[in-house]
Amino acid sequence: MAEAHQAVAFQFTVTPEGIDLQLSHQALTEIYLSGLRSWKKRLIRLKNSVITGVYPASPSSWLFVVIAILATMYTRSDPSMGLIAKIQEHLPVSQSMSAQCQTVVSAVLFSTMLWLSLIFTMRLCLKQLLSYHRWMFEQHGKMSNTTKVWMVSALVRIFSGRQPLLYSYQGSLPNLPVPAIKDTLKRYLESVRPLMDSTEFERMTKLASEFESSLGHRLQWYLKLKALWAANYVSDWWEEYIYLRGRSPIMVNSNYYGMDFLYVTPTPIQAARAGNTIHAFLLYRRKLNREEIKPWLLRSSVPCCSYQFERMFQTCRIPGTLTDTVQHWQDSDYIAVYHRGRYFRLWVYQAGRLLSPREIEYQIQRILDDPSSPSPGEEKLGALTAGDRVPWAKVRKEYFSTGVNKRSLDCIEKAAFFVTLDDDEQGMMGEDPAASLDRYAKSLLHGKCYDRWFDKSFSVVIYKNGKNGLNAEHSWADAPVVAHLWEYALATDSFQLGYNEEGHCKGEVDSSLPRPQKLNWEIPSECQEQVAQSLAVAQALADDLDFHVFSFRVFGKGKIKKCRMSPDAFIQLALQLAYYRVTVAHDREMFCLTYEASMTRLFREGRTETVRSCSNESCAFIRAADVCRRLFRSASEKHQHLYRMAMTGAGIDRHLFCLYVVSKYLGVESPFLKEVLSEPWRLSTSQTPIQQVELFDLVNHPEYISCGGGFGPVADDGYGVSYSIVGENMINFHISCKHSCPDTGAHKFGAQIKKALLDLLHLLCPDQSESKKTEASPPEDKKDQ
Repeated sequence: MAEAHQAVAFQFTVTPEGIDLQLSHQALTEIYLSGLRSWKKRLIRLKNSVITGVYPASPSSWLFVVIAILATMYTRSDPSMGLIAKIQEHLPVSQSMSAQCQTVVSAVLFSTMLWLSLIFTMRLCLKQLLSYHRWMFEQHGKMSNTTKVWMVSALVRIFSGRQPLLYSYQGSLPNLPVPAIKDTLKRYLESVRPLMDSTEFERMTKLASEFESSLGHRLQWYLKLKALWAANYVSDWWEEYIYLRGRSPIMVNSNYYGMDFLYVTPTPIQAARAGNTIHAFLLYRRKLNREEIKPWLLRSSVPCCSYQFERMFQTCRIPGTLTDTVQHWQDSDYIAVYHRGRYFRLWVYQAGRLLSPREIEYQIQRILDDPSSPSPGEEKLGALTAGDRVPWAKVRKEYFSTGVNKRSLDCIEKAAFFVTLDDDEQGMMGEDPAASLDRYAKSLLHGKCYDRWFDKSFSVVIYKNGKNGLNAEHSWADAPVVAHLWEYALATDSFQLGYNEEGHCKGEVDSSLPRPQKLNWEIPSECQEQVAQSLAVAQALADDLDFHVFSFRVFGKGKIKKCRMSPDAFIQLALQLAYYRVTVAHDREMFCLTYEASMTRLFREGRTETVRSCSNESCAFIRAADVCRRLFRSASEKHQHLYRMAMTGAGIDRHLFCLYVVSKYLGVESPFLKEVLSEPWRLSTSQTPIQQVELFDLVNHPEYISCGGGFGPVADDGYGVSYSIVGENMINFHISCKHSCPDTGAHKFGAQIKKALLDLLHLLCPDQSESKKTEASPPEDKKDQ
């Protein structure tokens, strides 16, 4: 083992003849190469910090400015208008420095100040340009003159300069603005109007008015003060109070998952799939460390914030009694692996180089073949991360703060990421592929409730039949960031690394690789009892979860766009219609507060905002769904407007949330805020877009598509719906709810979504409708070996 080699690298023994010094040259070489790799990474980070720090200029532009100033001075003109002479007067007097040399030094100092001023000016201009969002609200073909100048002149690209690194735009992104409290309350009342009767709405209007005229302005003043000081007035509180202070299980309630290819399994060999997948993740980490990942540009020109990428690897959520914390380490040269109740440390570097996929497969196979048994209490230890947070925090402090348990726990928490080698087979298979897909989703979300480490930033699951998947912790980043990583891993695995004819990874194996290290534990009986209690809590939560995953293949965004509709608005209205029909079937006939996640990454350190999809317009349309096509378009346009408002910092919920946090800090109660933040989200939705379309050839290889990912329901009597629009003719849905609620059912809701999609297409575009057509049967699962 590598750490064993390091332990014996330097030994000495006291003998009668003196001190016997022993050196292990192999171990010393390993230490040297490991240190060399670490210093290379530090130099790369330093270089990137310099490049990013002067963006949109480049370090070489400093030399250009210096040469230009010196050349101008050579022509006996003074471009500094006397500043160079002033600088020369204040230089320390030195006998060894001639007057000419002092002039050159003064010119270099002036050039540097001029260069820094130009960088500051360019950044300021870029920030002002990126603060312009009116283009988002304008219809195609009806663009204002200001937007035409902004887009046609490509001013953003002009001031963006050269090819940016991942974090190049961070210093130029605008801060998230604090909306006027009057506007937020007006939009809030508009959003809840369809959910309340006249008496209830009048009461809520009165509460809002009292809040605005009294406590609201005081809280708003504190928010504006924070917005001046902080990069983002929402994100730190959002992470702290929404995620880290939650004391209930993060499994199902917070974590989410991503699926493998739907119709293709590249290899049926578990170790081989693990080899390529792990290697792909590590290649992504290398690109991330070097900042070679391209920043995400909206409409190919408007940059989005990239700060969430910083904590992707070597990150773990640490439990606490009052609040958890997110701990991030700079580097890790190993991963943590779980198999049949045992935890292993797998080194992924040898002699300073990254192991090849074939070598990782070899090491994984060693773990699969390891006949050792789990230590007492080890097998279900991961249940601690799946249960309530306070018991886990107390157990961690009492039993995992010293000795062998601390060393083993540190190994898991400081690992690059976590891998589970699952003995189950999952995917779309068997006589009932639909049911198998549902089981696959549940397995990724919670597994056996003890065979994932839910606190890690993400855990990779490799199944016995070669299928894989991913489970991610939510506090450190949102789903699009993890989805970017997952897309890269899937594409690299299949299209770049590949497999040989037998289904094994390509490449050779260094047989001298140290064996993976099995972690040791000493779990006392009292700790084992708490593990059992946490497992019981998690198991009850998992058993109550009802899941349904399906691919809608009758039509996709292609036909929706032909109807001149936004695909997202179309799907959201279908979800509203489906939910309404479900409630009608239970004699309730009601709408519900609907959550749709929208990103706010147009702003620095932005995360998400809520699009309240249930609006007056959508409810009016649904009530008259069989009467008027005009209402459909009106509801769609309203949804698009709400989405754009959320993206541009004019949403409702994050502003109200921060006002509530300030009120708690001040120790004052607001009946209005208390009621607003206690309203249940019975329909929680999120779209997972494909961000790196260039990695997948959906035209020639339509079978290489992922089904996306999903999450659990937010309300006990509600639904969690994740959907992904794939290509032109496919929409994937992931629906979750709870068995304990008699009024909800994932399959029942899925059936209503399918019907609503067909009905809406028939209503909007009868000439394109295929309402009587059955869904196309999916292709069979393929094995490319």
